[in-house]
Amino acid sequence: MREGHEGTGPGAITPDGCAVELYTRLVAGDEPDVIAGAVPAGAHILELGSGAGRVTRPLLERGFRVTAVDESAEMLEKVAELGGRVRTIRSPIEKLDLGERFEVVMLASFLVHEGDPAVRRGMLRACRSHVTDGGCVLIQREGADYHTNLPRERVDPAGYTVRILSAEPVGGGVNEVRAEYVFPDAVWTQTFRAQPLTKEEFERTLEEAGLRVEEYLTEDGTWVRAVPVL
Repeated sequence: MREGHEGTGPGAITPDGCAVELYTRLVAGDEPDVIAGAVPAGAHILELGSGAGRVTRPLLERGFRVTAVDESAEMLEKVAELGGRVRTIRSPIEKLDLGERFEVVMLASFLVHEGDPAVRRGMLRACRSHVTDGGCVLIQREGADYHTNLPRERVDPAGYTVRILSAEPVGGGVNEVRAEYVFPDAVWTQTFRAQPLTKEEFERTLEEAGLRVEEYLTEDGTWVRAVPVL
């Protein structure tokens, strides 16, 4: 298990504290619609950190091709079951080097807030090195109050509850976040480290990786389309 990461609950737990069975149950929100509205129809998307395919599935249903990258073999087994227009690659994102480029690269699930700065820089380098010159990188950011509006909970229409319980400082501007997922028949917890980034800090981090913000896609600024600096 990675330092500062932990998961509890039924089934396999990945090194970053994600429970595989949990992630097969979580459903996509508006992410697929945001993505589909920001990129060309039928584009080939490099999805970095696909997990068990929560967003992969609706993207395939919308006619996109997807190359799904995750470091967990158990997660990718679930993605492979989707078949069709998906290819799976097992690798840490920060170490990815496919030797090919894509018109769309996606870094969702707030991964840009990774608590280890070296890993975060590696992830963004992977985004830049795998996007075509005329392509784009879609990035999902945390909301402005993600670390302060606590505790909070959301009841999903699918019948489960997501609670963000706490975000405790551990140094260097990084917080250790604890989340809980409650289903009628099971409960999972996940603890992970994340670094809040202001808009200015976020844009500067992208610039250091050779990317620039082209557009904030949602009113709350949580979805961003970035393009390579040529």
